[in-house]
Amino acid sequence: MTGDFSYPEVGATLPGGGVLPPGYSHLHHRARIGHGEAAFRAAADALGTFRMHRRLPVGVTASVPRAEVGVQVTVTLAGVVRAPCRIVWVVDEPDRYGWAYGTLTGHPECGEEAFLLTRDQDGGVWLDVVAFSRPAGRVARALGRLVPVAQRLYARRCGQVLRGIGRPAKRIVRPAN
Repeated sequence: MTGDFSYPEVGATLPGGGVLPPGYSHLHHRARIGHGEAAFRAAADALGTFRMHRRLPVGVTASVPRAEVGVQVTVTLAGVVRAPCRIVWVVDEPDRYGWAYGTLTGHPECGEEAFLLTRDQDGGVWLDVVAFSRPAGRVARALGRLVPVAQRLYARRCGQVLRGIGRPAKRIVRPAN
């Protein structure tokens, strides 16, 4: 299944898979999204339909409307940098939802990034962003140490977006006349 992937460790971010591969920068960001079934379902829907990514905002085109293994995804940054990826795994369980995409030839980085929502026993909803990457192109190499900083900011923004989506809408109650 490694066809056009630009790295050999396809699937290494799968939950429970162990240690991320050596020779890459590693990222693990955890953010509380909300609480309860409604927050979990809203966040899972936004993640599964790429709405989270579109609200970051980054350009996202996908070969189908919902995340599935094998789906081609192209992320466009600043309208200029095109980053082709393919989804390598999906987890869809009552208290866990998420997926990961791996970089394809032509992506400025090589590696994998995973987005996993979990609902704990107390009802807390959490997002984990896990990634491993290294430069694959001139642009990423030229940016050097800025790339991991940008990736951490991106992961933090994912949590902020899902927190906003998972928050229940406030009802406005107007006094009767």
